[in-house]
Amino acid sequence: MPGKGRWPKTSQDSAPGDMALLIMEWLAEQGINALLKVDPVRLAEDGRPWTFIASGGPVPDFVRAEAATPELCVSMVVARLREVGVDVPY
Repeated sequence: MPGKGRWPKTSQDSAPGDMALLIMEWLAEQGINALLKVDPVRLAEDGRPWTFIASGGPVPDFVRAEAATPELCVSMVVARLREVGVDVPY
């Protein structure tokens, strides 16, 4: 599936959240479901309120990460997706 030309608009000065949204959109273009959520109970309990899950398409099972920040969750999932053969631009 061809890209929509969104990547050239980003720069090193972009907010990390902007990059996370672009990665999620790119995953969707590849047929991969992507979910980023925050849980207020876990925020109060353990400080790792963010969860990122990717599944479907070329992902054999699913990939999940939990972390203190959304950027860290996205980075962890991108690394795991690359391990299973999905070459995520970052």
